[in-house]
Amino acid sequence: MPVVTSEKRGGVCTLLIDNPPVNATSHAVRSALQAGVEAALADDEVRAIVIACAGSTFVAGADIKEFGRPPLDPHLSVVIDGIEQAGKPVVAAIHGTALGGGFELAMGCHYRVMSASAALGLPECSLGIVPGAGGIPRLARLAEASVTLDVVLSGKRLNARQALAAGVVDALAQNDVREEAEAYARKLLADGAGVRRTRDLPVHAGDAALIADVRTRIEKSSRGQKAPFVALALFEACQNKAFDEVIEQTRAVFRELVVSPEAKALRHAFFAERTATRNPSLPRAQAKLERAGVIGAGTMGMGITICLLDAGLSVALVDSDATRLEACRATIEKTYEGNVAKGRIADAIRQERVGRLKLVSSIADLADVDVVIEAVFEDMAVKKAVFAEIDRAVRPDTIIASNTSYLDINELALGVSHPERFVGMHFFSPANLMPMLENVRASRSSPQTLSEIQALGRRMKKIPVLVGVSDGFVGNRMLARRTREAYFLLEEGALPQQVDQALYDFGFPMGQFQLNDLAGLDVAWRNRQSRLDKLTARERAITILDDIFAMGRLGQKTGAGFYRYDERRRRSVDPEIDALVVAQSARTGVARRAISDAEILERCLYVMINEGALILEEGVAERAEDIDTIWLNAYGFPRYRGGPLFYADQVGLPKILQRIRHFAETVGEQYWRPAPLLVRLAESGKSFHGQD
Repeated sequence: MPVVTSEKRGGVCTLLIDNPPVNATSHAVRSALQAGVEAALADDEVRAIVIACAGSTFVAGADIKEFGRPPLDPHLSVVIDGIEQAGKPVVAAIHGTALGGGFELAMGCHYRVMSASAALGLPECSLGIVPGAGGIPRLARLAEASVTLDVVLSGKRLNARQALAAGVVDALAQNDVREEAEAYARKLLADGAGVRRTRDLPVHAGDAALIADVRTRIEKSSRGQKAPFVALALFEACQNKAFDEVIEQTRAVFRELVVSPEAKALRHAFFAERTATRNPSLPRAQAKLERAGVIGAGTMGMGITICLLDAGLSVALVDSDATRLEACRATIEKTYEGNVAKGRIADAIRQERVGRLKLVSSIADLADVDVVIEAVFEDMAVKKAVFAEIDRAVRPDTIIASNTSYLDINELALGVSHPERFVGMHFFSPANLMPMLENVRASRSSPQTLSEIQALGRRMKKIPVLVGVSDGFVGNRMLARRTREAYFLLEEGALPQQVDQALYDFGFPMGQFQLNDLAGLDVAWRNRQSRLDKLTARERAITILDDIFAMGRLGQKTGAGFYRYDERRRRSVDPEIDALVVAQSARTGVARRAISDAEILERCLYVMINEGALILEEGVAERAEDIDTIWLNAYGFPRYRGGPLFYADQVGLPKILQRIRHFAETVGEQYWRPAPLLVRLAESGKSFHGQD
């Protein structure tokens, strides 16, 4: 089937792009569209052109699979230039989403008619590149500077109402956008309106204060990345350079960026998330989950409840403490009120969602729910008692899930009558904000149940990755190894601020000990106490966390933890903690030494990579992409480095294996035993992602 077809009606030629699933501007589309425009311009019967798309969306971007390959003519910018230079009016009919090259194509048309439900965006910076076909200089001529910079640098999408108000589109279609775009083209002809080339419009200038503010923001939000700063420079170039000069500058920097390590890592992250959430071996989800129960009105239970309400389910929130239940309801209502105030949802939506919430005091009230998620204290005995109650209350076909971050799902499943309907759903805190969801398959979970919880995860707009039973599953299991090395480094000579700074400079939003302070040292301490029997003698002997906890320093919430915090929670180094760390070394008889940032990074990262190899070998994660996705979306691994296993491939597995063997000799073989999979891959010249 041709990817572009044409149809003439009443002097208007509509070119219809049909390249499923998202009408990407592949080489075939570019060539056919260029030929279609040229044919329409040469046809005397055609007085105006409409560019539209089949399927559920307008062009939703370039063919990302072509990135990094030798470019094939015609380049999209050449196609768009041909459209813009046309002597007959060209109207874009936009529905679904017009993203990246699709938005650039629309801006190259002389007029734009947009479906009322459509959205526009330029997400290129999130892929380590810049809009390569004139997106920046054209948007700078259509919209105010603040709008252009927001769209380009943040990847923010403009809905139809915003696009019309910004002057980016000319009309909104309430019904069939193609028909209304054709009617708009005929009206242009009737009114004698000619072409209106975006390139010929004046640039909306950005003043020095705006530019300075934006630069400050991206220095914080895009730390370690190059593309946003290049995009800002291109916007500044629009202020004093001719359109064609900026286009040439754009193409030059695009060619440089598209092959950069940053762009390769970000493209990997993009595809990894899509791979990690696909489970082709599972059957199609069939259940219509409408009613849910959540056990526990704590912080996690509250967040899960909001997720379920957002997904359209009715939720019964259970807690035996009436005061806690009411406090949880008040917080949920306040959260939704805040979303209304920020313009994220309409007040009618807030009312509808809150109206689906019911507070109940007994698990026995969950007899009619389709799914129940337990979110009580992280204790095996407590959870088993809760599941015994749930099992007596719910239907045999109800899905039962545990939101545990460490406990054995198989053991928890022993207490239910239908273990095939039992799973783990590990949300990350705060559950209503964090996108990641580890769905855990127990040994007797049925494929249909797994399919249903994956579908529920997507319905909650999470990134659901299916993992196996393991101590800490995937993310926390790897984090536990990094945590261990961080404490060993303190004992051997580092200080908390040095470890944290090394991780921050690598690209993490914060280091190990700052993260502990944020989450609460009482949480970390309870986790340590629950796992003491699994720790080695050396791990138990390092009591820094115990000592700080005993001092009543619980982190940010008490104004002191590993660091001190002022009333605005600004962090400062505390000499008292430095002295406590030094005393730890003396107590265990470890001679302190100077430790380089390079060693800190290698030990914190390579120990996770080695554990990731074990996780793959054991089948706890099916694919390297699963591990990368979890760490990118739950633990702040810098996206521009692609995830821990992608990063390992870039460093080189032979080098990592050599350093692991070195640490086995210096730190201890019991902590640094190379994973057999890592050894096999390194010695055979292969990689985690099969790139070699």
